[in-house]
Amino acid sequence: MNKKIRIAGIIAALLVSVIILTSPSSPPPIPEPPQNNTKNQFVEILATNLEKPWAIDLADERIFISEKGGTIRVIDSGELLERPLVTLRTADVFDGGLLGITLHPDFAQNHILYAYYTYNEQGELWNKVIQIKESNNKIVEAKTILDKIPGSSFSNGGIIKFGPDLKLYIGTGVVSDFTHESQNLESLEGKILRLNDDGSVPDDNPFEDSLVYSYGHRNPKGMTWDSSENFYVTELGPTKNDEINLIVAGKNYGWPDVECYGTNVEFVNPIKCFDPSLEPGGIIFYSGDKLGLENYMILASQKASNLYKVEVNDNGVSLEGSILSGVGRIRDVAQGPEGYLYVITSNTDGKAFPSDDDDKLLRIMK
Repeated sequence: MNKKIRIAGIIAALLVSVIILTSPSSPPPIPEPPQNNTKNQFVEILATNLEKPWAIDLADERIFISEKGGTIRVIDSGELLERPLVTLRTADVFDGGLLGITLHPDFAQNHILYAYYTYNEQGELWNKVIQIKESNNKIVEAKTILDKIPGSSFSNGGIIKFGPDLKLYIGTGVVSDFTHESQNLESLEGKILRLNDDGSVPDDNPFEDSLVYSYGHRNPKGMTWDSSENFYVTELGPTKNDEINLIVAGKNYGWPDVECYGTNVEFVNPIKCFDPSLEPGGIIFYSGDKLGLENYMILASQKASNLYKVEVNDNGVSLEGSILSGVGRIRDVAQGPEGYLYVITSNTDGKAFPSDDDDKLLRIMK
């Protein structure tokens, strides 16, 4: 693509709220440096100079952001607080560190949130999930509710969310693409796990006395539920064949025996396969009334550098256009209580050319 055309596309993306710039069939391998003129009436910069942000969640007047280096940052009443809520000792590896965070469904009353992070113990990588209690943006206590999830440098999963059933769901990655541990129900690798909020095993999990909800996954990076409580997960392939999967309790999603579509009835095929890769990240189903996106899936893409509007129906999954482009890699998306969209960029993660004020938290208002 001609450089002048690309720069013009970046600027145009920041002046309108809905554009289609990048074809999902041929995403660029590395985005150009984003421009620094994101301020306009439709896209608002809420925070800058975030360091490798990975996940966001919102409650009352606050926004919580995880940074892979181990900090949970807080924006309170529009201000990014200088002091992190918590600082964890995380492993400095490419796909690890502090990854997913999520707030308890009853956060307004109990002030509890959860974090998933990678750590190094005597030269071996692991992941754990901790429960944190906070008060006035300060940590009160923290305890581990799940430990010894096998870790790696390149595929730790890391997404955690509460489902509509008020259970905690966790997506874990695989240590190596050359093992079959994602097929082993005794292993925590390559799984979607389902926990009670205290870390115990729910009585109605599909496998007795097991946290495993589904298996045969490689590297889950986003999860959400639609208005009918159908459960969706985005997943990264090794170099291509990224997926969106419709998750059903107890089912096998095939890794490493199959990527994307196969003919073995033992495995569940994805509802969407991306080849070439667009590196899908966080997803939500929009339920507000501000943006004209009701019931669409909103998908953050890192390699393709777009926030996509996605239609999901009985005929399959289709990318309907780009809501936001020109800001570089987009890692996660959330919906605020007022109906606006919040996204974090991911240009400081080693895969892009960050601008001087990357990374950013943005609010999309139209």
